[in-house]
Amino acid sequence: MKKHAIIPVFIPHRGCPHACVFCNQNAITARTADVTPGDVRRIADEWLSTLQNRGLDEIELSFFGGSFTGIPIEEQSAFLAVAKEYKDAGKIDRIHLSTRPDYINKEILDNLRAYSVDVIELGVQSMDDNVLRLSERGHTAEDVYKACELIKSYGCFTLGIQLMIGLPGDSYEACMESVRKTIQIGPEIARLYPTVIISQTKLAKMYEDGSFVPFTQDEMLRTTTDMYRKLTASGINVIRVGLKASALINDSEESRVVGNSYHPAFRQLVEGRIAREEVEDKLEAIACHPERSEGSEAGIPVMITAGPDRFASVIGHKAENKKYFETKYPDLRISYREDPKAEGITVRTIK
Repeated sequence: MKKHAIIPVFIPHRGCPHACVFCNQNAITARTADVTPGDVRRIADEWLSTLQNRGLDEIELSFFGGSFTGIPIEEQSAFLAVAKEYKDAGKIDRIHLSTRPDYINKEILDNLRAYSVDVIELGVQSMDDNVLRLSERGHTAEDVYKACELIKSYGCFTLGIQLMIGLPGDSYEACMESVRKTIQIGPEIARLYPTVIISQTKLAKMYEDGSFVPFTQDEMLRTTTDMYRKLTASGINVIRVGLKASALINDSEESRVVGNSYHPAFRQLVEGRIAREEVEDKLEAIACHPERSEGSEAGIPVMITAGPDRFASVIGHKAENKKYFETKYPDLRISYREDPKAEGITVRTIK
């Protein structure tokens, strides 16, 4: 398995004039000192000192913050010059940044290419113009198409698209349409972010006054699972599902989670649901087999086998799949085995 490490550099949100309803970056930026090119060097050196001799295949320096190309281009160049220095010296392998679709133009992309940027992720959030409007994104779906087309025309960037699930005005159908349009665009990577309600945002106020009703966890899980399944089936690598537990999700007043909108292991829930459905299809075939000894104490012994990359998903988050199978199929004696040589998931009776 490829071993990949990320050196994260968070660029405060001062480059963005928009105030999306879900975003608390203004509050975070107000208490965060400006990052300088010297800070980029310090952060890179600190991380590299811990990453040495780890047998890594790839080290990536990533600029986070959501609007990197919204800061003045001279400042972009100052940050990128440090990153390029490390890349040219062979200390890192890739330069990665995230930005908005409406902060992409030829001048910006020429500059990113000059500094050997490898990956550009766009915070698209939705391809539904009504959802974008209600979320006060400040751009349209057409802006997304134009930005993606321009990025792809350069032929030297890896394109990523970030989508959010459960924004104001959103629905299962709107999310799946966003996935369909994303597949049509054809990015190499994607991220799926269930909407998290954070304090000191307009979305938190909308939630508190009842004008915004979030997806239930079941709705969020079903929608995200179907989006994940469609994207991966189309060859798009979903590199993250759900926000990472970090300083942005904590108990500080600026980033306190409101309600039950955050789950720390949402990707495990999604991948567990996909594995459950795959296993259940195969268990149903066994459970309906005419030779099944229904009602017998012995039942039919069944072995579920999966490789290391799928085994935890078969068991499920906090063993929820294991409990589910044992409850639904009490007359089957189910055993589990992780097999380093296994490809996918197999379910078979044991003679």
